[in-house]
Amino acid sequence: MTGGWAHDLLLGGIVLLGASVQWLTGMGFALVAVPALVLLLGPGEGVVLANCAAGAISVVGLVAGWRRVRLKAMVPLCVAAVCTVPAGTWVARRLPEPVLMVYMGALVTVAVALVMFGTRVAVLSGGAGAVTAGAAGGFMNSAAGVGGPPMSLYAVNAGWSVREFVPNAQFYGVVVNAVSVASNGMPRLSTPDWSLVVGAMAAGALIGRQLSGRVPEKHGRLLVLLLALAGGATTLVKGLWGL
Repeated sequence: MTGGWAHDLLLGGIVLLGASVQWLTGMGFALVAVPALVLLLGPGEGVVLANCAAGAISVVGLVAGWRRVRLKAMVPLCVAAVCTVPAGTWVARRLPEPVLMVYMGALVTVAVALVMFGTRVAVLSGGAGAVTAGAAGGFMNSAAGVGGPPMSLYAVNAGWSVREFVPNAQFYGVVVNAVSVASNGMPRLSTPDWSLVVGAMAAGALIGRQLSGRVPEKHGRLLVLLLALAGGATTLVKGLWGL
């Protein structure tokens, strides 16, 4: 879908929704926005725009929580992610668009289901688990724009509280999205579209912060996961339809 007021309205709405839920729950921009951005802009542009926006939101969020970052735990996660980002970019550039949409939709759907049910995975425990989660997250982030679920599963297995998870997830988001943007390149948007995206991110931040004290964390998190599940399934079906 290209051009026109409907395109701009959808683009702004997707970014606004993603930014709102990110500020409301501390997670979820990529999970909520990537399937919709992929459907609107195509896999390539949708992923790189999500990388840019999610990275920017993580930078802003980290300002207040950087003192709670567990650097010792984050180093293996981030190093492994940086190593696998180029592989994700390579795969994404070589798959036909319908196949890539099937891959993205399935990846989002499975990852969300695992996070939703709090699945514990033995291989994601300890130092080896950090490397495994980081490697999977880096590949998924550059290929499909959603690198957070492996980090979430690692945190579940490590027994982190939400207070511990959020700043560390933001730190991870800054690193992995910066490297993904360097690997994938910047999205090719017009100046008005960039202005729209930035404005929607700012408005989403205001809305999310206003709602954060009124919506129970459990309900907000469930909303994020349900939206992501619906988006992943839609992307999967559209990809299968195009094969």
